[in-house]
Order: sequence, then structure tokens, then C-alpha cells
Amino acid sequence: MTITITKCTLNDVQTLQAISTDTFRETFQEQNSPEHLNAYLKKAYNLNQLTQEIADPCSQFYFIYFSQELAGYLKINTDEAQSEKMDNDSLEVERIYVKKKFQKLGLGKLLINKAIEIALEQQKKKIWLGVWEDNKNAISFYRKKGFIQTGSHSFFMGDDEQVDLILTKTL
Repeated sequence: MTITITKCTLNDVQTLQAISTDTFRETFQEQNSPEHLNAYLKKAYNLNQLTQEIADPCSQFYFIYFSQELAGYLKINTDEAQSEKMDNDSLEVERIYVKKKFQKLGLGKLLINKAIEIALEQQKKKIWLGVWEDNKNAISFYRKKGFIQTGSHSFFMGDDEQVDLILTKTL
């Protein structure tokens, strides 16, 4: 068993689209209508959108592989790429997803540690993320990693308004 984390490039956009839609669907399809879920996937994970995000110098994507099989990914943002107005001393974890069959193997911990490592390298003072208020497993995971709730914001799944908790960790 080997675990590797690699940075995504523009050449990876189709693979990124596949892992993004697969993991998002796995995570949220049971709690959301197919119409809202498909509307979100079409908007957030189309090739043009993902190409722009990968090309943005303030965003980075990383794949995580378990025994050479793509298991999940991480997206981080700094500066203007952050989805909320934050100080320049903050780094956002916008997306962190692991396929269900690879969960409970420590991969999420490795991805969040990768984000923290990058934040420290960039001399950021805080790392933050938004997590759906009904995603109890993720909230518990982040709390164990030292994140505390510092706010909330709206998240739209299609036209269904939901609430994300903003969790922050001071570095």
C-alpha cells in the first residue's frame, strides 16, 4: 500500500472533473434532490469552470492516490480566490473529498495536513473551510483537527439554499 499526493495541472482537468463529480455525488446525493444536485454539478464542475480554477495562481488542486488508484482530491485557495472575503493571512480549503471506498484510511487527514503544510510554507496564520451543517462526520473530523466554528454562509445546491458552517484553525 502506497499513498501519494500530486499537484494537478491543466492536463488533469478531465480527471479532476470525474473525481469531483463522483465524490460530490457520493457525498450528497442521498440528502438532495437529483435536480438540485445535477444543477450544482453542471455549474461547479464543468470543464471550463475547472480549467479556470486550475489556471488561477491563487488556487491549487491535489490528487491523493491509494495504491496507484485515485482516491480523492483537495482544493485550496489564497488571496482573491477565497470564496469568502478573508485576510491575506488565511488559506481556504474549498474542497476535500475522498471516495467512500477509501474513507476511514487516514486519507482525509493527509489532505488536511497537506493544506496546513502549504499554509505554513506561505506564512498564513489561519486555515478555514465551509462545511455543510448537516455533514456531521466532516464536522467531527475537522473539530478533531483543531477547527472551531467562526461563522456561517449560504451555499446553493441548485436553487436550494443551505447553510455551511465556517470552521477556522489558527496556525
